[in-house]
Amino acid sequence: MQPQLITREGFEALQAELKYLWKTERPETTRLVTWAASLGDRSENADYQYNKKKLREIDRRVRYLRKTLENCQIVDYNPQQEGAVYFGAWIELEDDTGQILKVRIVGTEEIYRAKDYISINSPMAKACIGKKLDDEVLVQTPTGLQTWYVTDICYQSRA
Repeated sequence: MQPQLITREGFEALQAELKYLWKTERPETTRLVTWAASLGDRSENADYQYNKKKLREIDRRVRYLRKTLENCQIVDYNPQQEGAVYFGAWIELEDDTGQILKVRIVGTEEIYRAKDYISINSPMAKACIGKKLDDEVLVQTPTGLQTWYVTDICYQSRA
């Protein structure tokens, strides 16, 4: 299995989620399941059924996170990347109509963290990789070929 690329921030966010689920959320939910089970008839006990379902969801997410973290390859910034678009870059693109798009190229596990993150596997990211300032980027979209121009490349965090 090929490792999934991820930024250091993305990796740390997944680790923090795993720690929270395992150390905080799961013990609390387990306590609620035990309490609800002690009330008697489980078949009609909504608290028991709800928290048991929640516990299964937590366990499923924990297994997923552990497997994902094992298969991640952290890609840190390298000064050689300066001046060109690579993984982890914040880029600003402008089309012929003056529309501006600001995005960061990240791994598939990170795109849900921010609305301006795009996956390294997306057509836009693939078209941008290796481009330099003022280069033309051609992206095939459902409405046809679209032209963008690289107007800024940055590897600093935009917190």
